[in-house]
Amino acid sequence: MTATTLALPPRYRGTELIATGGMADVYMATDDTLDRVVAVKVLNDRFAGDPEIRTRFTREARIAARLSVEPNVVTIFDVADVGGRPAIVMEFLPGGTLAERMQGGRVPPALALAWLEQAARALDAAHAAGVVHRDVKPANLMIGPDGEVRVTDFGIARIAGDVSLTSVGTILGTSGYMSPEQAVGGTATAASDRYGLAVVAFELLCGRRPYLAETFAAEAAAHATAPIPDATSYDHSLPSSIDVALARGLAKDPDERYRSCGELVASLKAAFAESAETTVRMVRAEAPTSAVGVAPTTTKPPARRSRRVLAIVAALGGLAVLGVALASLVDGGADEAAPTTVVRTTTVAGAPQVRTVTVEAQPTTPTNSGEDAQSVSAPATSSTNGAALNDQGFRLLRTGNAAAAVPILDRAVSALQGTGSLAEAYASYNLALARFSTGDCTGVHDLLQRSEQIQGKRSEIKRLERDVDRACGR
Repeated sequence: MTATTLALPPRYRGTELIATGGMADVYMATDDTLDRVVAVKVLNDRFAGDPEIRTRFTREARIAARLSVEPNVVTIFDVADVGGRPAIVMEFLPGGTLAERMQGGRVPPALALAWLEQAARALDAAHAAGVVHRDVKPANLMIGPDGEVRVTDFGIARIAGDVSLTSVGTILGTSGYMSPEQAVGGTATAASDRYGLAVVAFELLCGRRPYLAETFAAEAAAHATAPIPDATSYDHSLPSSIDVALARGLAKDPDERYRSCGELVASLKAAFAESAETTVRMVRAEAPTSAVGVAPTTTKPPARRSRRVLAIVAALGGLAVLGVALASLVDGGADEAAPTTVVRTTTVAGAPQVRTVTVEAQPTTPTNSGEDAQSVSAPATSSTNGAALNDQGFRLLRTGNAAAAVPILDRAVSALQGTGSLAEAYASYNLALARFSTGDCTGVHDLLQRSEQIQGKRSEIKRLERDVDRACGR
């Protein structure tokens, strides 16, 4: 740090230069009045005479001060004048920036997700207040004394609807994190900030930006035109579904991105949670009681789930319906119990390991237990047809064709209605998921309540209910 003779108001002493940026210099000082260390951001001399930049700089202070009530936004204490140069006095953040933290390489995924979640809260709050940051990047994400992220530098932000500081064709932002619409000189929106946070997420998890290039122009052009790369191509220890979550965050079309930064982070967290312990069972029974949705009747292991389906699972908070259990019926109603094949994928020290184990199935002969006897008894014809329809709809849902699954699952629910069977519970849940996946909230709450009424309280049902509440309301 370099001592300076910066002429700050008398209450600030011990001034030291700690950073120099594109538009401003940042100093550390002690506020004698309030007895605390502060950071003082002063507009560079070369810009002090530019009215537009001065306006933008002072606008930052007003915007940031307006958002300072949010815990993950830098706190603004004062606005001062230093020899004719505007200055912003803010909280001192001793942890440095995420850019500095990443100089030593990637950070653990759990820490990366925590930082992203904190930044997401601040950005979503800014968007709710009508503010677009426009330059989301690791250098503008700093670590506070409590270890949490603060979003800083709203210097090129604008209040939605106020275009006085921007013009068509003017590119504001940093090339490595610039949204496609910004790269071509278009208008930045909240979706642009969400794109920037997705780029930060990619870098935190992979140790590099998605479109790393040698020049500003090349990297900016790549954001607008290049295919979205897979994070797993750079780090094979990452869960495969992370590519789906990031692909939506990095979509070229703003309308195809997440609806909030929080939703992006939820999808990333779900991808890691799903990979931590994924178990797929192929059983002879109607469906295992550990599932919330019944699976297709197939004697072959399921094919790899499509990216579209994984995106649905990630977006809805890691629901278990598309991977927790897959049922298999014996051919021709054989009397002997079929073996159970259990496929387990476990992440150990960041490396996924797949193990396939075949064990003997439980006898299918009814026992003395009334509950067990009921679970293996032959269902009525309408129930059988309903279960088959549910299997058919589930197969479509599992391959990502929720729209085609809806009418089939609707028929399944109708056929099973009032039976009180697990098949009815599964069909109700699957129909709720299919409808919600297509953006239709009709009857979704009632379906989830019926599923829970039959099979009891399940965390998967509660998660979907919360997602539906947020998206559809009651």
